[in-house]
Amino acid sequence: MTKPENSVDEILSSVRGAAKRVTIAKRTVAEVLVNARGHLTVDEVTIAVQDRRPDVSPSTVYRILEEFEELKIVVHTHLGQSAAVYHLSGAVHGHLTCEQCNATVQIPAAHFDALSKDLQKSYGFMLDRHHVAISGTCAHCQSARRRPT
Repeated sequence: MTKPENSVDEILSSVRGAAKRVTIAKRTVAEVLVNARGHLTVDEVTIAVQDRRPDVSPSTVYRILEEFEELKIVVHTHLGQSAAVYHLSGAVHGHLTCEQCNATVQIPAAHFDALSKDLQKSYGFMLDRHHVAISGTCAHCQSARRRPT
C-alpha cells in the first residue's frame, strides 16, 4: 500500500481513510517512521517519539504500530534472536542476519521466489516474504574466522 517515500500526510490520510482518529501521537510516530534510516524496534521508535513528545507512553506507541500494521502502513520483521523491527510498507524484501556480528542486509524478495513456489507446491504453504529473515554468517565474519591468530 504505502511506500517508504510516503509523506506523513499520506500516512495520516490512510488512517483517516480507515475511519480512525488522527492524533498528535500518531502524527509523531509517522514522522519517526518516515525519517528512519532503516528498520526500528519498538524501543527505538518510542525513544524517538518521546524525544519529540515526552508525554506519549510506550504502550501508546506500541498500539499505534499495531494499528499502522493492520492498515498495512508498516510491516514488522523478526531478525534472528533480536526484537521485532518495523519499517514502512513498500517494496517487499528479505533479510540476511549474521549470527556473529548481528549485521543485517536487505535483499530483494526475488531471491525467495523459487523457495516460495517450492513451499507452495510441496506443502501448500504460502511464504510471507515481508517476514523472511535468514540467519547465518556474513562474509566478513567468515573471513575473520579463517584468519590465523
